[in-house]
Amino acid sequence: MSLFRTKTIASLQAEAAAEHGYKRTLGPISLISLGIGSVVGAGIFVLAGTSAAQYAGPAIALSFVFAGISCLFAGLCYAELASMIPVSGSAYTYSYATLGEFLAWIVGWCLVLEYLFSGAAVAVSWSGAIRDILNEFNLALPLAFSSAPLAVEGGQLVLTGAIINFPAVFISLALTYVLYIGIRESASFNDLMVLIKVGVLIALVGYGVWWMLKNSGLAKSHLLPFIPANTGTFGEYGWSGVFRGAAAIFFAYVGFDCVSAAAQETKNPQRDMPIGLLGTLAIVTVLFVSVSLVLTGMVHYTKLNVDAPFIYALQQAHAPALFRYLIEAATLAGLTSVILVSLLGQPRIFYSMSRDGLLPKTFARIHPKYGTPHITTWITGISCAVISGLFPLDLLGELISIGTLLAFALVCAGVWVLRHRSPDLPRPFRTPWVPLVPILGIGTCILQMCFLPAITWLNLGIWLGLGFIVYFGYSRKHSKLAVDRPVES
Repeated sequence: MSLFRTKTIASLQAEAAAEHGYKRTLGPISLISLGIGSVVGAGIFVLAGTSAAQYAGPAIALSFVFAGISCLFAGLCYAELASMIPVSGSAYTYSYATLGEFLAWIVGWCLVLEYLFSGAAVAVSWSGAIRDILNEFNLALPLAFSSAPLAVEGGQLVLTGAIINFPAVFISLALTYVLYIGIRESASFNDLMVLIKVGVLIALVGYGVWWMLKNSGLAKSHLLPFIPANTGTFGEYGWSGVFRGAAAIFFAYVGFDCVSAAAQETKNPQRDMPIGLLGTLAIVTVLFVSVSLVLTGMVHYTKLNVDAPFIYALQQAHAPALFRYLIEAATLAGLTSVILVSLLGQPRIFYSMSRDGLLPKTFARIHPKYGTPHITTWITGISCAVISGLFPLDLLGELISIGTLLAFALVCAGVWVLRHRSPDLPRPFRTPWVPLVPILGIGTCILQMCFLPAITWLNLGIWLGLGFIVYFGYSRKHSKLAVDRPVES
């Protein structure tokens, strides 16, 4: 069927060789830095607290471990495909070569959730951080103009009485303008942002360990029981809460796959892609587990359902004011860089899909003066502003998680299919224990999806439904494969 027509590995490799303008300057350290810079954001700075409060308690550390293991299976599969197909487009391109056009479209459509909606989610976190910083100087922002007018209660969207989250809208549009006029992020700038963010987390861990040792009795009362008893409701503490928490904080790992999108800027992608992907996962998992243990040790988990839990924890621990201000500034800088990377990444996905004919040529148009994909940059930025201005963080995080989990599952399936279909293709990096690892990757992704609430599945269904309308209404008949090989299956 034409729905499952594929691009050949040979054609993709030739496509990569034919493209010009990319400078291969990135090594494994730069790739790990890029991965950490894309991952460390709202997921750890915000969702660690809210997920501990709502689902897992101190066992949120176990939730991070489980989510990390799930990402490891996906990361091993990403590593094999990235080393074989060093082109832009990430999971979308891999799926086009392994599973066919229709499933590639679904992956690409889900990547919109990953990049666009994660940018919106981090913008909401940025707003919360700004609000907390201003509160310390007695400059309170009106809640009507600094919080979402929509919230989730009892699995349903309800009105909060707020009008719009203005700070989130502001930062989204401000960074969009910066990208529009032609900002060029360098590896050195990203390295600086990573140093700041990792420095923040290490500082939090160091101070938290010192505080917990000094206040050992209080810290012990916060951490025990490590897995709070289930309330009688599925997903509220107990082991179901641990897995529910893993599904929710999976958002914290969103972005590690951006390493694969830099394949054409990598000196030796066959060697460095696996190092960048797996090195990123190893480092961020250790950071996330350490930070979550310290956070729930400093403050009882029931009090962490706030926009900026780390800042709140430092306040409750009576940390020196200067220390808190430095943490707040660094947190704000870290969140800003994640928004910027998200808004920068989404136009690239649109470009890849447009190049294949699945989106209009306008989506690949470059500004004659600034040299930027200006149309898709503004589409992405305005969409991000609207979403972050209206919706709460928890809904955005869960929607991003389910879309990304679906994309990861399909990437794992792609490795399995390609091993069966083309076992003799050169593979600079080989995923071990195939098909076991792909099966475990698919299984853990689906398991986490099952622990997400019904409204998240409903929203995913609506999102995919919109995608199907676009695909069958436009993309299928304008596909380059449909034009070049109309009768090929």
